[in-house]
Amino acid sequence: QLQASGGGLVQAGGSLRLSCAASGRTLITYNVGWFRQAPGKEREFVGAISRSGSMTSYADSVKGRFTMSRDNAKNTGYLRMNSLKPEDTAVYYCAASPAPTIATTRTEYPYWGQGTQVTVSS
Repeated sequence: QLQASGGGLVQAGGSLRLSCAASGRTLITYNVGWFRQAPGKEREFVGAISRSGSMTSYADSVKGRFTMSRDNAKNTGYLRMNSLKPEDTAVYYCAASPAPTIATTRTEYPYWGQGTQVTVSS
């Protein structure tokens, strides 16, 4: 089970850090991905981090502003979001993938958290 947390309301230009805690599952055996879904839109890829944390992939829309990390000892992944924009407003989901390499599509993630709301005001 995955539990995403850390969302909230922030002004444009602000920062948030989301957490993705795993229970009943050893997160180190999975790549961790982050996705988001804005109202009326499809869920989109934000970024993914490899099992060791040595490899990452980001959507172009968040490159340079968002940073993923993970603490396998704590069974937790993180998404640090800086310079937030109103268009970043969405429900953010974390997911786990057993794929051998970083996965960037929803179908490669069989395990999902419940989502946390991020709202960026202008």
